[in-house]
Amino acid sequence: MKARTVVDTRGVRRCWWPGEDPLYVRYHDREWGCPVRDDRRLFEKLCLEGFQSGLSWLTILRKRESFRAAFAGFDFDEVARFGARDVRRLLGDAGIVRHRGKIESAIHNAGRARELADEFGSLAAYFWSWEPPPRKNPDRVLAKTAASTALSKDLKRRGWTYVGPTTVYAFMQAMGLVNDHLRGCEARAKVEARRERFRRPR
Repeated sequence: MKARTVVDTRGVRRCWWPGEDPLYVRYHDREWGCPVRDDRRLFEKLCLEGFQSGLSWLTILRKRESFRAAFAGFDFDEVARFGARDVRRLLGDAGIVRHRGKIESAIHNAGRARELADEFGSLAAYFWSWEPPPRKNPDRVLAKTAASTALSKDLKRRGWTYVGPTTVYAFMQAMGLVNDHLRGCEARAKVEARRERFRRPR
């Protein structure tokens, strides 16, 4: 599907998807697509993409601070130690998405994140090793790609859950492994400049 940019009341041109919600617009303008190498933020985003399954990202974005408080700032070493009492606590937390399968998946994946960090030196080193070449047509909206399908398959092989190709591609878009801001969006050039300056972890 070919997408479009829109111009807001201040004359700013951006991708169509954040609409007019101020929180969503700020996320689009300041975060989405900017390259990330911080392991906690990478783990957080992959967890939140799993929680987002079947919901809108704006719903998750509005609950993000509550998620951070509930999941120890997404310190995966700490989350990996969560037990049955923590699951009960999280199921009673109205500030997050109270879905047992997704909660248990986040805790389970924390252990897998620790394993990845031990093997590769950091989550960042692992995830950035999957950075694909730039797309030839950035104006076509995709739900998944060959790169996200391959990364999803490798994560599943390593025991991760809630990491299907679509979830993984949304993660890659948000964390800057690809720049999927549309041509004409004012954030696209800014994100590309940050990607050019970004030192890929090894």
